[in-house]
Amino acid sequence: MARWPAAISLTAAALLIFACAPAGPEGVDTSILDREIGQRIGDPSTCVLIAERASGKIVHRYGTNTVCARTYPGCQDQPARTVEGLLKSLGPAAEAVASSCPTATDGSRSVGWAAGPVAGRDLVFAAVMEGQRALPGMIMTDRLASAFSAAGLE
Repeated sequence: MARWPAAISLTAAALLIFACAPAGPEGVDTSILDREIGQRIGDPSTCVLIAERASGKIVHRYGTNTVCARTYPGCQDQPARTVEGLLKSLGPAAEAVASSCPTATDGSRSVGWAAGPVAGRDLVFAAVMEGQRALPGMIMTDRLASAFSAAGLE
């Protein structure tokens, strides 16, 4: 009998976690979107956020909470920031951002930043990748555009 309360608690916790997750862009299968992002820039150190342009409400997240919450160097005279901070800084114009810089003094690790509008949608995105194999921001931007298109975000 003691097992039922524990099982119910775990089920309730799982439901709460999934209830808080972004629902995804309208009309897009999030599993396909995740697959397309994963095939093009997927890495355990990657975070991609997609939000409504007008409200800033995040509708999709690719990456773990830990990676998405980390603060990384901003590059090119930008202050250190999180990917959500970059997303919020885009504003209504949603000008494209693509930058990269080393995160280790010996140059063995780097961070890449990419952000801008999602073509054909009233959405914006921001992405970060950090590590030994982090892609430069320009490459991330190109690959994400391809992933968005393949997933039906056009």
